[in-house]
Amino acid sequence: MAPNQPGAPLLPHPHLDRYYGGATQKRAFLKNIFDETAADYDRVEGILAIGSGRWYRRQALLRAGLKAGDRVLDVAIGTGLVAREAQKIVGANTDRGGSVVGLDPSIGMLGQAVASLNLPAVLGTGEELPLADASVDFVSMGYALRHLADLSKAFSEFHRVLKPGGRICLLEITKPAGALGRKAMAIYFRGLLPVLSRVVRTKPQTKQLWVYYWETIDQCVPGETVLAALRAAGFQEPKRRVELGIFAEYTATK
Repeated sequence: MAPNQPGAPLLPHPHLDRYYGGATQKRAFLKNIFDETAADYDRVEGILAIGSGRWYRRQALLRAGLKAGDRVLDVAIGTGLVAREAQKIVGANTDRGGSVVGLDPSIGMLGQAVASLNLPAVLGTGEELPLADASVDFVSMGYALRHLADLSKAFSEFHRVLKPGGRICLLEITKPAGALGRKAMAIYFRGLLPVLSRVVRTKPQTKQLWVYYWETIDQCVPGETVLAALRAAGFQEPKRRVELGIFAEYTATK
């Protein structure tokens, strides 16, 4: 991947011409495909995670320091998979006083999240958060780093809305270090997942979504670039932890 030009947006991966041209077309493509596949997402994600997704998300949030009583912003909430676990930890809708606010640019995904979770949700993007400065204790984001338009701008926004001492936890899928692992993962996303999507009778766009997922994973900037962008945004002690060779957790403190 070619380095970003000085002053240009820090892209999570190069523009993928087979899906869209530039940044505006990318936003339109993502909004459309997530709106269209929202109803299928949880079923296929369950296949992808082989039943471990809920446990892993909870453990990652706890490792990042999420605790009872925290106010959380879940960026790119999707259908609410990360937010659901965050609600349990912080004690949302209980006397423990914690809360979770969800944000997503896809009205389809937000609709799924609101339908299954009792939480406030906002239509928006990570690069322009409609929240006040220093208004949340924790920012989470599940598997959406690759869909951001500008890592630097989004990380600056995450830093802005966090209170001093606040934490972030960004979950992402990363390609395996070895060539054999990368080949197996490519076959899984390009071949097996689309077949399974047909078996469980998902929409045609769901097959395209998983193929697109692999291409963004394969082309994503290295972890060192993400950590450097977090430091540049003002975060302290950014760290990257990888589980099972493919699940990356980025954490840092304001």
